Amino acid sequence: MAMLSNLDLIRRVPLFSLLTADQAQSIADSVVKRRFKRGELIVEQGTKSNALFILLNGRARVLTADSRGREVILAVLQPGDYVGEMSLIDNEPHSATVRAEVQTDMLVLGRSDFARGLPEPSSLAYGILRGLVARLRNADRQIESLALLDVYGRVARTLLDMAEEEKGVKIIRGKVSRQDMAKVVGASREMVSRVMKDLEDKGVIETLENGSVVIKERLQHD
Repeated sequence: MAMLSNLDLIRRVPLFSLLTADQAQSIADSVVKRRFKRGELIVEQGTKSNALFILLNGRARVLTADSRGREVILAVLQPGDYVGEMSLIDNEPHSATVRAEVQTDMLVLGRSDFARGLPEPSSLAYGILRGLVARLRNADRQIESLALLDVYGRVARTLLDMAEEEKGVKIIRGKVSRQDMAKVVGASREMVSRVMKDLEDKGVIETLENGSVVIKERLQHD
């Protein structure tokens, strides 16, 4: 790797394959090389690193974990793959942790240099990018729920995601369909109904006459 210029290196990355010569040179002048040891964290879930990381060689795992430390592997990254773009686009913390599986060499592109390659914030393209990132974050969260939580936990998390806060009270406006809930959490309608009834019996939630649901106590979902 040491004998290749940054320009040579980025020309090998599919992400940069459509850049003009000037654009490619600009990226080449901005990236820095970094080596990660086996087991070293590249990005950490819940934090911001303000950079795009592009794998040159090696291998890395994309992981998400619950509060008990249980992990789910969302993806295995190979040379040419990249991470960190979601946080750079929506300015939110990383939705997953990325850990080097073996010694891994990367190119690192800082936030300001990455931003120069994005559409204008007021453009339709940028709005679509943010929408796609939001969908990816939701997908990661759903995969984590299906892998790590039981039906009770998945129902609780879904209720919290659906709720809006009004004057310090969490409420879900409109009838909560048990059938739709079952499709979201990957369980039978009967199982979801039993969980909802149990939550009501314990006074954790209350279903109003119009079908809206009030969350009266903190729901445990992890």
